[in-house]
Amino acid sequence: MTVDDTTSGAGEEPPSDSSVHATPHHEVDHTAEPTDDPLAIRLEQLILGADRRYTPFQAARTAGVSMDLASRFWRAMGFADIGQAKALTEADVLALRRLAGLVEAGLLSEPMAIQVARSTGQTTARLAEWQIDSFLEGLTEPPEPGMTRTEVTYPLVELLLPELEEFLVYVWRRQLAAATGRVVQAADDEEMVDRRLAVGFADLVGFTRLTRRLEEEALGELVEAFETTAADLVAAHGGRLIKTLGDEVLFAADDAGTAAEIALRLVEAMAQNETMPALRVGIAFGTVTTRMGDVFGTTVNLASRLTSIAPKDAVLVDGAFAKELTRTGDAPASEAQAAEEAAAAAERARLAEKEGREPEETALPRYRFGLQPMWQRPVRGLGVVEPWLLARRGTPGSSS
Repeated sequence: MTVDDTTSGAGEEPPSDSSVHATPHHEVDHTAEPTDDPLAIRLEQLILGADRRYTPFQAARTAGVSMDLASRFWRAMGFADIGQAKALTEADVLALRRLAGLVEAGLLSEPMAIQVARSTGQTTARLAEWQIDSFLEGLTEPPEPGMTRTEVTYPLVELLLPELEEFLVYVWRRQLAAATGRVVQAADDEEMVDRRLAVGFADLVGFTRLTRRLEEEALGELVEAFETTAADLVAAHGGRLIKTLGDEVLFAADDAGTAAEIALRLVEAMAQNETMPALRVGIAFGTVTTRMGDVFGTTVNLASRLTSIAPKDAVLVDGAFAKELTRTGDAPASEAQAAEEAAAAAERARLAEKEGREPEETALPRYRFGLQPMWQRPVRGLGVVEPWLLARRGTPGSSS
């Protein structure tokens, strides 16, 4: 919970005027103010594992942190301003002490520590909201007539809390290990921050019209099915889901071949589901800046623009992506080249058969994808681009 925005040191008394405004970097959740509801207090004590003991000033002083720094840490985590109410616990003091200790030890700069607090707060806030709105709400339906939801909630949380906590830490460690592995494999130090990635947007066609036609519940189910399908496919084939935007998902992959496979599988999956609208995908390849789990830069903007002009049930890619697919051998430079290679391989096979040799070395290149150049067109803010239509290839030598 956010403390007063003062510059008081650890040994100073807080000023009488404790009004605070949220920083422009993060929207503070003012619904999280302390409550006097007995059940809410019991649940809070259960979840936090401690009783309310400190005002924000007392917590900052106990942690040995200035009020100014404590205010910025808590606000970055997204907690509400509570004035000088006695609502903080030993856990709040420990969190302050740990963050400040990382700064004092020189492991993190102060801005970086605040960024850690903000990214953790934003991510876990979304997770907590989902678990309460969808997960716990469904599980706390009274099992017997006459029982209230509140009578079910406490014992359920008591049982679930340790299991969900362990699972959260496990998933976080696995994700941290995967992300660290990707970064340390970067070609140089500069690429650790500004990396070359394939970035794709997948967008449901005609979603705005659907919002007018479908009931809210049906629309919510459709969005959830789309996001779930996309998340599963992206993860299964080696990509990373950056974020979901209702009718659109943003994903990234370390190489063009992985991104191409994900994009085509997304289109194929949506086409097989009669309840889903058509899908269009745009992908670009190039330098991407990553911050707080999101991606930024011209490459991302180009992928978004390509999505907006892609035909339904199709994938458009930029020239850099097409070139990368060709470089890695996932696609031929042209269908003419593929035809020449097929003819040359057929001739080698004929000679091998004539000479009684095994023809393994004469096999055709195993191109997975085909690329068809489209008309050049101006793209708002990015100049003239030449998109390529991406397709899955069938047998070697064919473009379908």
